[in-house]
Amino acid sequence: MKILRIAMAQMNPTVGDLNGNVRQILSWVREARKAKVDLVTFPELAITGCPPEDLLLKPWFVSENTRALQEIIPACHGLVAIVGYVGQDLKRNPRSSNSGAGGSVLYNAAALIADRRLLGNYHQRSLVNHGVFDDSRYFQPGQRLSLLRVRGVVIGVTLCEDLECSKGVIRRLAAVGAEIIVNISASPFHRGKSRTREQLLAARARENGVIVTYTNMVGGQDELVFDGNSVILDSAGGVLARGGAFQEELVVADVGVDAVPSGRRTQRRKTRVAETIGADLDRYSVKMPAIEKMRPPIGSTVTEPIEDLEEIYRALVLAVKDYVRKNGFARVAIGLSGGVDSALTAVVAVDALGADRVRGVFLPSPYTSQESEADVSELVGRLGIDLSVISITPTFESYCRSLAPTFGDRQVDATEENLQARIRGTLLMAVSNKFGDLVLTTGNKSELSVGYATLYGDMAGGFAVIKDVPKTMVYALARFRNGLGSSPVIPKRTLDRPPSAELRPDQKDEDSLPPYSVLDLILQAYVEEDRSPDEIIKSGFDRATVDRVVTMVDRSEFKRHQAPIGVKITPRALGKDRRMPITNGFRGL
Repeated sequence: MKILRIAMAQMNPTVGDLNGNVRQILSWVREARKAKVDLVTFPELAITGCPPEDLLLKPWFVSENTRALQEIIPACHGLVAIVGYVGQDLKRNPRSSNSGAGGSVLYNAAALIADRRLLGNYHQRSLVNHGVFDDSRYFQPGQRLSLLRVRGVVIGVTLCEDLECSKGVIRRLAAVGAEIIVNISASPFHRGKSRTREQLLAARARENGVIVTYTNMVGGQDELVFDGNSVILDSAGGVLARGGAFQEELVVADVGVDAVPSGRRTQRRKTRVAETIGADLDRYSVKMPAIEKMRPPIGSTVTEPIEDLEEIYRALVLAVKDYVRKNGFARVAIGLSGGVDSALTAVVAVDALGADRVRGVFLPSPYTSQESEADVSELVGRLGIDLSVISITPTFESYCRSLAPTFGDRQVDATEENLQARIRGTLLMAVSNKFGDLVLTTGNKSELSVGYATLYGDMAGGFAVIKDVPKTMVYALARFRNGLGSSPVIPKRTLDRPPSAELRPDQKDEDSLPPYSVLDLILQAYVEEDRSPDEIIKSGFDRATVDRVVTMVDRSEFKRHQAPIGVKITPRALGKDRRMPITNGFRGL
């Protein structure tokens, strides 16, 4: 059996911070050398961070990315490294609609480095053009396959979406002799994705009789959060090594490669002529230093997958931590209302940043209940955060007096409710301006979907922590977090009381909305699954309720276009995932 020691670097780069990302890569290379590995792999676009988006249209950015690669090559002494970056063909291609910086052709590339020498590059063949990614806006698809021979083991190199097609790149690499398929990726998190992704990897390993190594990025980048969960699977789809979720680490494993299974030999004879004759194939044979006699075998780490709610909660925490850190904020401010949304947001912020970097602001109005005031006080005490109390009553009364001559004898309605929310938003932003705090908004996906939120009011802020978290999941996450540690942090009454905006006497959310248990299921079908109103009704929902919810969603698009970005945790978030026009005459009712 041939043994190859492989390391996968789950790193957390920052988009655009080329120097900082290079320092990280060099640090991981040093760790890999200490572990005496043969091969170390880094995530897709590790040098630039992911996704670099329209930075790729700046010629000097792409050039600096190439310069950064040159800093890494000399450090790769005695090992092979596969590093994600942006490849560039300086020959102008006037026929290309997706030419990058300066009209040159760009590729999503993997640099193949061996013992301080750049062997070549692999360019991603299957571009990603769904969800939050627009690869075809920036990159051309690659045309060549890449094989490396390291210590007698044949390795095929792939990038991200190359894994998706069951009859594509992996099959062809296996047909020309690949025994290990290396994939480097930057796959963003959403609920359940790590499990389906690993199932896909296992299927590719079994179908092609190959070992698969998958290196994924970690960290928050605007609305995305990358979960890691890098994995090595044997040719039967069994897990040989697995990295942790939402944490940086170097995952190291000794991978044994048996002779090619007889089925693979037969397949190769049948498919070589049909699939690979004339194929563009780069072969590299790497001469490696002799293995030290004293290199003892190492045991592989197989980190167990985490449960659904913990996965979502940790995604929120890491996203907040990285957004604050990478954008240079010292502290955050949160408007606390006594409700579950602001409570969960505050707890996530404390877990991400520490209590000393979180400021609570309580903004009571004439309609704020004593229960809300008590729950805010209890929450703040349990979290150990600072609290500022600023009554909005004098300001609200002053505004009402100022508006009275204009409003005349018109009845009190949502105008006065929205006025309270906007006063709160103004005061929170004043705190932000004075102290430099980032305001974390507290609205959830259910509210934002149907427009149950006030522009320039409760929507005011810089980062929306639970923007993609439906209300029913807010409660589930709050109860999950309360189950950690020795005592709950969110007051029990906050979870038990009916939700209310407290903008008028005895107000309840269900005065304006269907019960959240119903609303969230309809929203999932309409917003995330793109099911028509008729399909939703046929699945068992009342027509009047469905029509009402769909109308609220469609009429609220203008609000969502003005909302701050927030963390994506569902398959389809209210951000880049869902790009609906504001002016829209189509109605599916």
